[in-house]
Amino acid sequence: MKTDTQLRDDVQAELNWDPAVKACDVGVIVKDGVVTLTGHLASHAEKYAVELAVQRVHGVKALAIEMTVKLPFDNQRTDADIAMAAERALEWNVLVPNGKIHPMVTEGWLTLNGEVEWDYQRSAADGAVRNLMGVTGVSNLVKVTPKLSPADVEKQIHDALSRQADREASRLSITVNGSQVTLRGTVHSWAERDAVQGAAWATPGVSVVVNDLLVDA
Repeated sequence: MKTDTQLRDDVQAELNWDPAVKACDVGVIVKDGVVTLTGHLASHAEKYAVELAVQRVHGVKALAIEMTVKLPFDNQRTDADIAMAAERALEWNVLVPNGKIHPMVTEGWLTLNGEVEWDYQRSAADGAVRNLMGVTGVSNLVKVTPKLSPADVEKQIHDALSRQADREASRLSITVNGSQVTLRGTVHSWAERDAVQGAAWATPGVSVVVNDLLVDA
């Protein structure tokens, strides 16, 4: 098991390695495997890249995000400009159902509302607007309301995990309450945690996933 000092050094090395990140703008504090990130970044896209980079580091048990986005003057846009750009980005993304998601912008913070049938559509909408110039943050409030209601959601998730990775399937507890799935247990990395959550979201009939999985690094 890594010490906090080793983990901090690994996180900083990963940030320095990632070309999408300006590592000198990010402060890293580690205590008992929990990583706290601080600093002011120039875009929401960079903030998201920092979060992904830290999740790739083995040994990170949890993340506390205390970073803020402070746009350079030449990157600032009016809310109307951002809203128009977001509307076009959603319209041009083939994975986003036409007319189902509606962007709203307040002081650079972009909120997505609407309903879709699948989580991949919800995620695609987030990805379509995340990197737009002038965006300081994104709240994805899009609801997943599937038309399908399979009789055995739990079995479908277990079957999916068994096809993808037997280890995850054997270590998990999956509870289904209506269209809500709760995941409990331990996994070995953030990547495995995301994979299990993705398998749950990909199951027809699932509209809410509560991910209580722990990373046992």
